[in-house]
Amino acid sequence: MRKRAVILTGAGMSAESGLKTFRDANGLWEGHDIMEVASPQGFARNPELVFEFYNQRRRQLHSVAPNAGHKALVDLEREFEVNIVTQNVDNLHEKAGSTNVLHLHGELFKVRSTENENLILDWTKDLNLGDVDENGIQLRPHIVWFGEMVPMLEPAIELIMKADVVLIIGTSMQVYPAASLVNYAKPGIPIYFIDPKPSVHESDFQNLTIIPKTAAIGVPELVAELLQN
Repeated sequence: MRKRAVILTGAGMSAESGLKTFRDANGLWEGHDIMEVASPQGFARNPELVFEFYNQRRRQLHSVAPNAGHKALVDLEREFEVNIVTQNVDNLHEKAGSTNVLHLHGELFKVRSTENENLILDWTKDLNLGDVDENGIQLRPHIVWFGEMVPMLEPAIELIMKADVVLIIGTSMQVYPAASLVNYAKPGIPIYFIDPKPSVHESDFQNLTIIPKTAAIGVPELVAELLQN
C-alpha cells in the first residue's frame, strides 16, 4: 500500500512563479486595507473595488506558469498517494499536473452566487456588477473572505489525520485556521518545513525537519530524496 503524503502550501509556493503574494509587510494588499477587498463588509460597501482587485489577480494568473516546486510534487505521485491542501487561490498545482488539490481559501478561476455558496461556476475572465447566476443573482469571487467559514477545513483535517508524511511549503503557519492543520498529524510522522525564512523551530513539532530554501529549490531536492527511500 502506497504511503500518503499530504502537502500544505502557501504564498511562497507561488511567489517564484511570479505571482505577487497578496499581503505585504505592512498588512496591505496592493495598497488596500485587507477588509476593503477581502471581507463581506468591504464587498457590500464597494463591490466594484473588490471585483477589480480580483480581476487583476485573475488576469495575472493567465500569464504565469508552475515552477520547479509545483512540478516536483507531481513527480511525488509516482510513489506516494499525494494530497495537496493549499491556501493559494491560483491554479498552478493543477496546471503542473497534480491530481488531488484542495483549496482552503477558494479559487480565482471560480465564482459563486452571492445567495447560494454551493452554486459555483468556472470563470476565467473579468467579473463585474451585472454578472449573474442562472437565477439572476449577482456573482462574487469564489474566495473565502475574513469572517467567513472555511468549508474545506474539515476535509483538510481528515486528510492530515491519515498522512504518513507531511510537507509544509511556503507558508508562515501564522494564518488560522490553516496553521492549526499540522496539529492533526499522527504523532511521530516525518514533517518537513520548506521556507527560505522559516517561522518555526525544529523543537516546535515532533520529528520536524526544516529546509531553509525556496520552494523551487527545496521541494525538488526533498522529493528526490523521498523517492529514493
